[in-house]
Amino acid sequence: MARKGTIRPKILEPDPIYGSRLVTKLINRSMYDGKKSVARTEIYEAFELIKERSGEDPLKIFNQALENIKPTMEVRARRIGGAAYQVPAPVRGPRRESLAIRWLIAAANARSNSDFHTYGKKLAAEIMDAAKSEGAAVKKRTDMERSAEANKAFAHFRW
Repeated sequence: MARKGTIRPKILEPDPIYGSRLVTKLINRSMYDGKKSVARTEIYEAFELIKERSGEDPLKIFNQALENIKPTMEVRARRIGGAAYQVPAPVRGPRRESLAIRWLIAAANARSNSDFHTYGKKLAAEIMDAAKSEGAAVKKRTDMERSAEANKAFAHFRW
């Protein structure tokens, strides 16, 4: 936490093809070792695969997938009297987006290499599954919200 002033979030330029800031966030988060052009190529390959398979606008499917992944509640550790409690708390807007993108990428990377040979194919499959409310990223969200529901008894410790 900053001791003085507020931290202004960086304003990202929308990506050149789809004109979406969320796609730019996905590209930046997928980037490995500073190779942005490689990440951009893989993301656009995934979007082309989505367009081929579904016949719909890939940006619309991507946005639907993110809506299905974004969590509403999370648990945060809070120390009270020497004990750490898992206190349920609502998730702010920017954090919801970043968690959804992070989980989407982690789920795509966790897919097996025997079925999909490139990151673009893995990501396309995960986005399509998430748009249908299936897949590992959606499971991660439901697990987090279930944990928050289970720890509702500690909600009075919220700060």
